Amino acid sequence: MNKILKTAVFDSLATTAYIVAISTFMFWAGETKLGANNTFLIPIVMLLLFVVSAAITGFLVFGQPVIMYYEGKKKDALQLLTYTLAILSGVTIFSIILLIIFGTT
Repeated sequence: MNKILKTAVFDSLATTAYIVAISTFMFWAGETKLGANNTFLIPIVMLLLFVVSAAITGFLVFGQPVIMYYEGKKKDALQLLTYTLAILSGVTIFSIILLIIFGTT
């Protein structure tokens, strides 16, 4: 496996792990009614989490390709971004299939 593909796999798995961690926290917070009495803080926390998540996932997906692009490795940058998005799309499709199979009651 070449270096670009390894980086794409790592970035995709790191993004997936981050999304799983945040989703697990949000599910747990909803189940435990975390913040139910502090309704003023809920939208603030959600917006902050949204902004931080956008920054983290943006860095994981676009960070290395942008650096490579500015270093003059335009073909490699595009290839890395394409591989990363393809792997993330595959993970998304796989998750949808799992949801269809196991999400019905």
